[in-house]
Amino acid sequence: MRLIIYIYIIFSSFFINAQIDFELRVSKKKLGINERLRVDFVMNQNGDDFIPPSFENFRLVGGPNQSISNSWINGKRTFSKTFTYFLEPKEKGIFKIGFAKISFEGNTYQTLPVSIEVLSATGIPSGATSVEYLADENMHLIAEISKNNPYLNEAITVVYKLYFRNPIKISDAREIQSPKFRDFWSSSIKIPQLKVQSGSYKGEVYNEVIWRKTILYPQKKGKLIIEPLALNLVIEIPTKRRDFFGNIIYKQVSRSVSAGKNTLYVKELPINNKPENFSGAVGKFSLDFLTSKKSLKALESFQSIVKVTGKGNLNLFKLPKIKVPSTLEVFEPEYKEEINTTLSGMEGSIQNTYTIVPQVQGKYPIPSIEFSYFDPEKESYQTLKSIEHIVDVYGSDFLKSNNNKNYTNTTIGLKTNTNKNFGFIKLTSKFIPINELEFWKKSTYWLIIFFPLIVLPIIVLIRKLLMSRIVDKNALKSKRRSKLAIKYMGSAKKHMGNKSKFYDSLEKALHNYLKANLQIETVDIQKEIIVDSLIKLEAKKSTIDDFMIILNNCDMARYSPMTDVKMRQDYSSAIDIIEKLDYEI
Repeated sequence: MRLIIYIYIIFSSFFINAQIDFELRVSKKKLGINERLRVDFVMNQNGDDFIPPSFENFRLVGGPNQSISNSWINGKRTFSKTFTYFLEPKEKGIFKIGFAKISFEGNTYQTLPVSIEVLSATGIPSGATSVEYLADENMHLIAEISKNNPYLNEAITVVYKLYFRNPIKISDAREIQSPKFRDFWSSSIKIPQLKVQSGSYKGEVYNEVIWRKTILYPQKKGKLIIEPLALNLVIEIPTKRRDFFGNIIYKQVSRSVSAGKNTLYVKELPINNKPENFSGAVGKFSLDFLTSKKSLKALESFQSIVKVTGKGNLNLFKLPKIKVPSTLEVFEPEYKEEINTTLSGMEGSIQNTYTIVPQVQGKYPIPSIEFSYFDPEKESYQTLKSIEHIVDVYGSDFLKSNNNKNYTNTTIGLKTNTNKNFGFIKLTSKFIPINELEFWKKSTYWLIIFFPLIVLPIIVLIRKLLMSRIVDKNALKSKRRSKLAIKYMGSAKKHMGNKSKFYDSLEKALHNYLKANLQIETVDIQKEIIVDSLIKLEAKKSTIDDFMIILNNCDMARYSPMTDVKMRQDYSSAIDIIEKLDYEI
């Protein structure tokens, strides 16, 4: 019985640990009509399909903001996912905030409703000056989607924008969750440098940063989910305190913001009036069908070009093929594309160039071709038809001189005189007997034997000399780069307090350190290549992560403010990380 009780307790504890906790938390249960209420929906598992309550007696002034916390403490994982809303009551009274729902592993979970009592207006709304409140109220990450109900293979644009306003200052930002575009063909538009510019969020003036631009082409009909983008931000908010010189003291806090999931409903292309030759092109296009020559000699070549130009999914359909008479020899086409991706989608042209060789003289028609596409603006199929080409092939000098002897020229084929078809084959040999002297008595034989024995050592010696020169050259290059790294670290220390010069010198020092130790060039300094190279040299993952954080800080310093304290921290961290890397690699 004791054993059975122990087993029951153990399994019960496992069951309790595996339970889903989904709670509704409020910042207060009594508030004035001029105060704001923070509502958090907290779950301990990564649930899907979150459905909030209606908030019918409140006005939504902020949110939803999504934050995720995932940590390991003493080998035990702690996970938390929170959806945050900021509400403002519409009138006095006692109101209920209804239940929210989530789905997890096929089951549905919901919170318990909470009653809120709204009283008369208070003098100073409580919590309105807290750091966390200011951060959540004045910072938003959204995903602007050009169209929520597109057709299959129709281009849509997703632009992620970060909004923040005074008194918030952002000192660091990094992605903690990147969107995964499943069931989409995607192409990212490069943003050379993140810039802070003036923008508008819900009719109010904000600072705006365009974080990412992506073009999507849905490849599946029905309901499609765009996963959220989440950022972790280190922000600075002014406090009521001042330093010895009267300057405002800022407090640093770390906050996470999420653009949330977005749902698209993709329409299938119409089946009615769908052309038989439709190959999946969606957009607006034009068709060109050209030939390089109208008249040429037999056995000469000419080119036939099939080209489609316009705006749409240019990489996602096939060009129409040409059909020619059997007496024209057609080679595999050469494919060429000139495509530029913008916020409106892919624009440009694709083409196939066929090389054709006529065998005999005559007039040959090259039939017209058809190309069909779906126009999402007109919501109908469009069919383009080219003109027909006539190619005039006349006999070559060789064909004319042998017209009566070996060839009969027709527009159907080429007939040859079989009497001389094999005239090029030699029927008699001109072999002569070799010298009867034994081959091993000849000087040529001994020269062939000893030649490799003489030449191979010379080749090995030359190779060693060349390798030593290459090694010396690489060693000198590494030494020079190491000196530059030390020089720039000194320059960074010298410009402490000047954000632009400090981070510029620190970045150059780190780059030269990488080039000296990893033997890579400037064009190869990319995050993925750096991480892979350090892993191959058996550097620890924690050290690599710290090194990449310093590099990211150098990038972020171009558009966000940095304090002297932050600069000193980055400088000390850079020295420590370089020492660790020297030891580990």
